[in-house]
Amino acid sequence: MAESASPNPRVPSPKHPVNAFADEISAASPSDLQKLLDDSRLDDEHLCKLLARKDLPGAFLDELARRRELLHGYPVIRALAFHPNVPRKIALRLFRELHLMDLMKLSHAATTAIDLQRSAEEHLIARLPHVALGQKIALARQASARILAALIIEGNAQVVEPAVENPRLTEAQVLKLLAREKLPLAVVPAFCRSHRWTSVPNVALALLRYPHTPPEAAVRILPHVASVDLRELAQTRTVSQSLRRHIQRELAQR
Repeated sequence: MAESASPNPRVPSPKHPVNAFADEISAASPSDLQKLLDDSRLDDEHLCKLLARKDLPGAFLDELARRRELLHGYPVIRALAFHPNVPRKIALRLFRELHLMDLMKLSHAATTAIDLQRSAEEHLIARLPHVALGQKIALARQASARILAALIIEGNAQVVEPAVENPRLTEAQVLKLLAREKLPLAVVPAFCRSHRWTSVPNVALALLRYPHTPPEAAVRILPHVASVDLRELAQTRTVSQSLRRHIQRELAQR
């Protein structure tokens, strides 16, 4: 007699449909949310599905954060930190638990409040001394302007180059950098090689004013500076005689 076929484990029982609880999570009204936290079926996967709902109130997210037994999985921690309604005090606590690249993404996510973006940047900048070179290079290609400035100040040429060319780096941050009395050796040459930044008049002028800009680079920058600024620069005592002659020659050609 042939053995009866065993039930196919991939076919859900009609009495316990696989997606039943997931459907409850999606459809739960605000008054029913609290009950979900006490449901024994609530696991990390369901919590992430719950946190995908953008309508969760801050009070509910606060209560979820209080239940540390529910926050043992990193995907849950990440989903809670990225939720647009997460209370500020909860977000600040979670920053310490986020992976570096997630903290970077949070720092310029459109759904993150401006004050939290700044706090995320500060947390990330504080970690930089302990970050591996490969991660710093990745940050240099993706991070926000303040983080890029912090990376540039560290002065590693492998990091400076992509940071200088990152579209998120702003003119304001560049001018702050070039206003510093001393910069690492790799920084100014990187800006001088950048067609993007030497084409910005204020940056070009700041590079000319910087006392350690290489002379050959300074000559290439002169055409990007207005005549009135060049005349003023030529009268500056800190400008070398060599650069002053190049300025006069540039003015004579205009």
